[in-house]
Amino acid sequence: MRLHTLSTALLTLSLVACLSSTIDSFEDCVAAGYPIMESYPEQCRTPDGRTFVRQLQGSDVSDLVRLETPAAGDILQGEVELIGQARGNWYFEATFPISLASAEGFQVAQGYAEAVGNWMTSDWVPFQATISVPTDLDSATGTLVLHKSNASGLPEYDAALQIPVRFR
Repeated sequence: MRLHTLSTALLTLSLVACLSSTIDSFEDCVAAGYPIMESYPEQCRTPDGRTFVRQLQGSDVSDLVRLETPAAGDILQGEVELIGQARGNWYFEATFPISLASAEGFQVAQGYAEAVGNWMTSDWVPFQATISVPTDLDSATGTLVLHKSNASGLPEYDAALQIPVRFR
């Protein structure tokens, strides 16, 4: 009886290990019937502890961060207030980086947006920030960039919303 129970346990562990080792993506994990965690983006965890994150389509971040003001094409001068909302996982420690680049790609200003409220959620969280636009810019246009906080430094977790703006 004891030998039968032991061999059944070993067989089960072998099957789990075999099935888990063939899983290489979020889709494979879901297809194998493993649980999907309530997060954004969704995550699936195998019994051996590996976690797979659902990859969002391309660089579309519209379901992660939204800028209400300034709008695309606005003229930015002096101190510019940014107002918008982002999913809680866009932040790290209630902030995320922002930058302003000239048309030539040179960074001309940077700062941090701050959550207004509880950011430890997957729901939308309002943010605000102020960025100073230099007065001596040669470029007439540029790009305002809202960068996802990426404490891991891993490129697969990088994301950004880029908004074309004007300086005059």
